[in-house]
Amino acid sequence: MLGKEKLQKIADRVLALSSADQTEVLILSNDEHLTRFAANAIHQNVSEKDVAVRVRAVLGKKIGVASGNDLSEAALQKVVESAETVACFQQDNPDFNSLPEPRPVQERAAYAAATAAYTPEARARGVATICSASRQKGLEAAGAFSTATAEIMAANSLGVSAYHCSTLAHIVTVIMSDTSSGYAAATAQDVSELDPEAVGRVALDKALRSRNPTEIEPGAYTVILEEAAVADMLSTLGYLGFGALAVQEGRSFMNGRFGQQITGDNITIWDDGCDPRGLVFPFDFEGMPKQHVTLIKNGVAKAVVYDSFTAGREEGKVSTGHSLPAPNTFGPFPLNLFMAPGTATKEEILASTERGIWVTRFHYTNPVHPVKTVLTGMTRDGTFLIENGQIARPLKNLRFTQSILEALNRAEMLGAELKLVKRGWGSSATCAPAAKIHEFQFTGTTEF
Repeated sequence: MLGKEKLQKIADRVLALSSADQTEVLILSNDEHLTRFAANAIHQNVSEKDVAVRVRAVLGKKIGVASGNDLSEAALQKVVESAETVACFQQDNPDFNSLPEPRPVQERAAYAAATAAYTPEARARGVATICSASRQKGLEAAGAFSTATAEIMAANSLGVSAYHCSTLAHIVTVIMSDTSSGYAAATAQDVSELDPEAVGRVALDKALRSRNPTEIEPGAYTVILEEAAVADMLSTLGYLGFGALAVQEGRSFMNGRFGQQITGDNITIWDDGCDPRGLVFPFDFEGMPKQHVTLIKNGVAKAVVYDSFTAGREEGKVSTGHSLPAPNTFGPFPLNLFMAPGTATKEEILASTERGIWVTRFHYTNPVHPVKTVLTGMTRDGTFLIENGQIARPLKNLRFTQSILEALNRAEMLGAELKLVKRGWGSSATCAPAAKIHEFQFTGTTEF
């Protein structure tokens, strides 16, 4: 780690070098390590240390951004000059008011010394438990085990200064036979909370039980979605319309529906970067404190998230702490989504289902109709027919085409436990329960 004091000095130096009307500096320092395995053997160990400095220069209503990863005086000067030069050649942004003024940020614990000190040998031991179990059953395991330490410093010429340090550990595996596959993953900020053997056991069980899958006709079925599949749907909602820019541009499913029922009344969804059940990240990339934002409460559309730019376009709004790094054409984004759990175990949900389909996770999901929240994708790594409250037989994977909001309007039962599901990058994760949904639309089949 570089530490808060050194990052603050770098930020102060960048701000001192700038002659722009307003200046923002974002410093991202990462120390990342990855052990990758396939065919029951480790085939790659990689480590990367990097520091990126990103400068946003404001000249009137013109904005320029430049970045680099050289911390020398000359390099920092060049990044500042580049950002100012880019700003000179931009058109005025009439909706831009100002970089944000400082607001108090509450420090949150997100650093685990065990994760920061974790060695390649320790990761290898964890991977070995998965590969050994897979090998004993004549299957092949692949996946990755990663640990990382990250620091962020966000500062600007108006007095914003926010620092955060966090760790992250993630393990994922897919175990395959010649006719089946099984998936499992786990994420935590403290690596000691992960159990690689348990992760491998789940994936192995799915791979064994899903051998020699059979076909089923497409149609509307009751489904039991595991947490990873529910998290996929929630993440897609965040992408499609939980941000203020999508509403302001008229492309969000929330448009014209605030205060209205848009899902079942058992559905409550919020974003909270300070909840310790998720990946804690107490401020955004502008240094604004993250707020708890209730997006849907008991099925009613309530709010969306803001950054300083979108808040400045609406009277009486302030940033909720959901900015992405500049330049950001996407708008504010909910990186730490939660969905309220129910009261049933997955075993109870299964026992209550006379006939349906069990889905481990989705694959290659893409939006079809953003405003209607129609999503298409495939099931993957463990799809099973349910009959009389029990897993009856494995199924070949299915394509689904389904409105997420309509699915959440037909959620009969929700799991009592939340699972942390890591998303694509950084401290982005979703905490979701399993869900039983009726009339889920499957529109095609596969050959595997």
